[in-house]
Amino acid sequence: MNRQPISIVIPVYKNYEMFYRYLNINKKYFDGCEVVIMNDYPDEDITKPVKEIYPKAIVINNKKNCGFAGNVNKGVLKSKRDYVFLMNSDVVLRDNSFLTSIKLFKKDRKLFGVGFAQLEKDKRVVGSNIGYFKKGFINHSFQPIGNGKKIITNFWAEGGASMFRRDLFIKIGMLDELFNPFYWEDIDLSYRAWKSGYKIIFMPQVLVEHHHESTIGKYFQQKKILRTAFRNQLFFHWKNLTDKKLLMDHLFYLPGYILTPGFFDALLKLNTVLKLRKINKKLFIKNDEDILALFDNSN
Repeated sequence: MNRQPISIVIPVYKNYEMFYRYLNINKKYFDGCEVVIMNDYPDEDITKPVKEIYPKAIVINNKKNCGFAGNVNKGVLKSKRDYVFLMNSDVVLRDNSFLTSIKLFKKDRKLFGVGFAQLEKDKRVVGSNIGYFKKGFINHSFQPIGNGKKIITNFWAEGGASMFRRDLFIKIGMLDELFNPFYWEDIDLSYRAWKSGYKIIFMPQVLVEHHHESTIGKYFQQKKILRTAFRNQLFFHWKNLTDKKLLMDHLFYLPGYILTPGFFDALLKLNTVLKLRKINKKLFIKNDEDILALFDNSN
């Protein structure tokens, strides 16, 4: 068995039956990798059942709930290998093709993250993303993949099935726990990486099965999900938008969203957001239009 320079970090929150079932399927592809399982439900110790399925796993049971970002960050800091494969508990591997992404990182020191193709329940293949600015907001959407196998530029690497260079992940500040309990944290991380001069790509040759929101949708009400999503969307813009023209456009359209659930939740955290913005700007070497221009032909 060859030692691989990859740590697989799997964040878990409840939904254990599904997680154990998928872990039992995935374990045959873990050979040579370090596996770190982060349990974010303090009332349940999952060490014994996990060890029964995969004895080599490192299991961390959080003493308090950390949210997705906090849980992942703890897992990354616990990991010891050069590259971190963030894999949600609702992901099923088809093979060990994720190992092939290592050669891309070795070829380009500026490569921050590699997003993998994800097969949804409805047979759509997602994971390739674009970003564009419209009516005061940076929007994102799926980039059609078609039948091609070409490695392409990716707006963000999705936190549920992507590989990252560990040292850069930590250097740019990891996932921002301001976004807890969920949503926009992986977009924020990727965008900070882009503006800090690094790159993100999509690798269609690696295909996993991913049932998005199988955990969030089960344990959180839809109103809570939508409210949190909009709050975090505002956090993202207030933290990262630095081009004067785009920022003014954002402020122009912002009053129209005052009654949107989540707006005042974001406003209450404005001082914290501005402090984070100041920290982020020290790392930024590219402007917003530089990044968005990469996806002009995709939109």
